[in-house]
Amino acid sequence: RREIIGERLIEIQQGKETAEEILHGGNAAQRPQFLKSKRRKKHHKHNVPHLIKSDKPPMEMDEIISYLDSWVHQLHETLGQAKHATFEGIWRAYHDLTVKTLYPWDQEYLQRMPERRTDGSIFLSLASYRDENCKTTIYNAFKKAQDPDKLYVGLVQQNCHKDCRSGVLKNQTTVPVPPDEDCYKLFCETDIGKERCSQVRVLNIDEPESLGPYAARYFTSKLWYGESWFMQVDAHMTFANNWDAISIDMLTKAPSEKPILSHYPPAHTIDLETRIGQPSSRLCGPIFATSDLENQIIRLEGGGVWDKKHVEVPPFAPFTAAGYFVSHSGMLKEVPFDPFLPWIFMGEEIIMSSRLWTSGYDIFSPSQSVVGHWYVRRHKPKFWESVHRAFTNGVHNPLQMMVLDRVKFQLGYPEAALDMLPDPSIVTAVESYSMGYVRPLKRYLKMVGLNMTTKQVYKTEWCEKGYPPPGFEQHNHLYPEGLAKKTFDMKLNDDDEWESEDDEEEDGEEDGDGEDENEEEDEEEEEEDEAESEEEDEEEE
Repeated sequence: RREIIGERLIEIQQGKETAEEILHGGNAAQRPQFLKSKRRKKHHKHNVPHLIKSDKPPMEMDEIISYLDSWVHQLHETLGQAKHATFEGIWRAYHDLTVKTLYPWDQEYLQRMPERRTDGSIFLSLASYRDENCKTTIYNAFKKAQDPDKLYVGLVQQNCHKDCRSGVLKNQTTVPVPPDEDCYKLFCETDIGKERCSQVRVLNIDEPESLGPYAARYFTSKLWYGESWFMQVDAHMTFANNWDAISIDMLTKAPSEKPILSHYPPAHTIDLETRIGQPSSRLCGPIFATSDLENQIIRLEGGGVWDKKHVEVPPFAPFTAAGYFVSHSGMLKEVPFDPFLPWIFMGEEIIMSSRLWTSGYDIFSPSQSVVGHWYVRRHKPKFWESVHRAFTNGVHNPLQMMVLDRVKFQLGYPEAALDMLPDPSIVTAVESYSMGYVRPLKRYLKMVGLNMTTKQVYKTEWCEKGYPPPGFEQHNHLYPEGLAKKTFDMKLNDDDEWESEDDEEEDGEEDGDGEDENEEEDEEEEEEDEAESEEEDEEEE
């Protein structure tokens, strides 16, 4: 099965056939509708290969980790041969290996996933890149959990073991540093770790094979083994007491059969216990990135605290944040992570948000912050520095821009249409990891106010005001009047975009008028920290 594509790889590279057709049967005449036009046929779940359950038993966890470990070693050999290649050559090396090996394995894995348990267990997905906070994050997750017996951690640890360098320092140089400590080993040596070590599943990846945060989260998702709930965080987090029970309680209170909880958490310096009963932040503002490094991809601005008072029912939100979201674990099968998105830093949040929503998942902000995030990590190693050392300096930027075309293609950017792509292999197997069949992408983009053709962001206001989006008015009664600064009504304008009936009288007001005038200083510091972190990342990139 690892060579099932075999000699037909050239057909995929040339765009004559797709990996789905070769793997699951069919020919060019039966090419998936998604690749033939902008409109997609309504598919029944039994026609989607990865939603079909195999007759074979679920893969064992040892089998999963063993395969991924061997694949990473094979990746090392493959990319080693492309050390002096152009960014196109590097992509082609990764693509060809993945098409022949990881993609067929992943399709089989998705059909042989274990059944979801209903015991209230939580799987904590944690991807760590040379992070000294990793041990403390795992330690506090267990320490602060109400029921640590039901907590399982999936850790993908990307560490440097020899010839290690620091992150970029103030003088724009790096210096030699000792090898990174083993987060898993350090945790297992602690008082809590000695008891909970067996509840952590680990995949180790050497620094040169680091493929970026999204790819690391892809690997981490494969360490799930039937837990009821799925929670994704970064490796530098703090936790509130009983964060697990509070998270599950918020999910059950959200007015949806498939809720997702997500936002940009407060800074790690905030005492989360003092935030009980206070409004939580909400992730409302998208922008089209203007940096040449980001290829006009959607970025999410720092979440604001929009509400005047706390509400028990989680408010609707338009986006998921990669560094913190909680969900029913069924999403791992229905909206699987894409193995064809290596080396990207931006773009993972908008593609996951849109895929989840079109698959029938509704996104909410937590009504209480249960984790804190270490935003500013100056002079710490960044994964793109590993890319430059593994290949040639400066190769990551064009490589990332090329891979981002896969994201832009799925979101409907006209410049990333199939006939505009310089290399059609960038959308290999995209049908297996794209939008869902429950709700159309067009409706999602209208709801969040995005126009991919004109690169305009339309003010939607429902998120800032704390009310359900258009089409979800049946839930208005759950959000008390006065939650936000003022109420509003939404309608479709002549351009088929959402607008509020009082837009005209607000034209002279500044954006963000819903912010609490008495916002605490620590919240302002959070937003400053986030902005500084983003600026630093761009500067170092």
